[in-house]
Amino acid sequence: MGTYKLEREIPIEDGYDVVIAGGGPAGSAAAVCAARLGAKVLLVEATGCLGGMGTSGWVVTFGPMADGKRMLVRGFPGELIEKLHERGFLGPHVVPDFWRSQFCRWIPFKPEGLKLLLDELCVEAKVEVRFFTRIIDADVEEKRVNAAIVHNIEGYRYIRAKTFIDATGDAVLADLCHVPTLQAGKDTPKIMPATLCSLYAGIVWGRPESGEDYKVVDLIRAEVREKWLPQAISDGHFTQPDRFMPGLNKIGQTLGGLNGGHVFGLNALRCKSLTEGMMFGRKLAQEYTQFYKKYVPGCEGIEHVSTAATMGVRDSRRVAGEYQLTIEDFISRRQFPDQIGVYNRPTDVHPYDNSEEEYQRFKNDFYGGGKLGEGECFGIPYGILVPKGWMNLWVAGRCASCDTKVHGSIRAMPAGYMMGQAAGTAVVQSVETGQPACELDTARLVETLRNANAYLPQKQLSRTMTRQR
Repeated sequence: MGTYKLEREIPIEDGYDVVIAGGGPAGSAAAVCAARLGAKVLLVEATGCLGGMGTSGWVVTFGPMADGKRMLVRGFPGELIEKLHERGFLGPHVVPDFWRSQFCRWIPFKPEGLKLLLDELCVEAKVEVRFFTRIIDADVEEKRVNAAIVHNIEGYRYIRAKTFIDATGDAVLADLCHVPTLQAGKDTPKIMPATLCSLYAGIVWGRPESGEDYKVVDLIRAEVREKWLPQAISDGHFTQPDRFMPGLNKIGQTLGGLNGGHVFGLNALRCKSLTEGMMFGRKLAQEYTQFYKKYVPGCEGIEHVSTAATMGVRDSRRVAGEYQLTIEDFISRRQFPDQIGVYNRPTDVHPYDNSEEEYQRFKNDFYGGGKLGEGECFGIPYGILVPKGWMNLWVAGRCASCDTKVHGSIRAMPAGYMMGQAAGTAVVQSVETGQPACELDTARLVETLRNANAYLPQKQLSRTMTRQR
């Protein structure tokens, strides 16, 4: 393949405290929280809405936010879910105990409601948002980002800022800055499969008048996995005999979002793989429509509304941070003096292929060594948000520094929102004090997050971050 040297003069923009790449859970939280603290924020998002996988990807359920005894995920994500509830944007069967106390409870929501609320919060906080805009390059000097180059319908822009946050999920900005990364399938043996999610209408969910509708919904989901899905596989219904399916989530009286159908081996860092995956995902969606219609009671009149506009990528690329969170930290329920969040969600590393062995491996991990008990949690330390040695660059969300197993836990949206709030808070502290990302006073950061209602139960604080031993 030959090369072409691209040279052109482009407009320069200046005056921002922070430029945030990616408007998913981490990016939207970072933007609102930084702006509320007085920062001038530019948030660039490749699609036409905020919310990431929860909106563009139609992953219409938040992961667990409590540990069976207390609410762990508070602060900005806690505020967000309370507002969604007040506005009627959660599933009709969802009650506050879902996020305030229940153990290992997933929380369905309406994606259009989440889009609208995030828009409103950004406008209220005076965040400048640019949709349909991508980071395409970076001007970097000695582990400091001088500017990001973006592109949209108006062409190219060179945008200077004091700080930068990569919340792209795929570590796009960090990679452009030549930050060392861990790439799934290249630096790890396998790539966790992706899923193209769908929305459905015409579902008869159960007995809402009983007052226990969510238990009926859970029962249906369990029977699909344990009874009807194995029967359909035995009958040869599917193109691929995929033994694991999270299933339908109730988001309306007759509406549901399907997280089902794995696209195995998809490399989200390759356009050809993403293209082929989207085509295959749409084919699978039709097979799952017919599966529900044929096998599952209450779905005889199910209608497929649409597949998502964005592939549901679970793993692609993660940075090498000042600290790498590991499965040993998870299993030991480790708490950190500089933790910016605590969490309790299983290490949800989906099967890598259709084999019975992989399915059993997944179940053993999810229900066994990869699951914490009620009242337990592990800490998410600040150091996983900072590329090693970098001065004014942070990451938040799916591209944070961690190993594959614990990544299966913290890749969830509630953890992304917590990391985003921490990164947005950290950049403001850095701008105000001159402290670089890699030398931030983490005791002050934790106290600021606590003042914003984040739940951070560590008894001892430290002015320096936890670093790799």
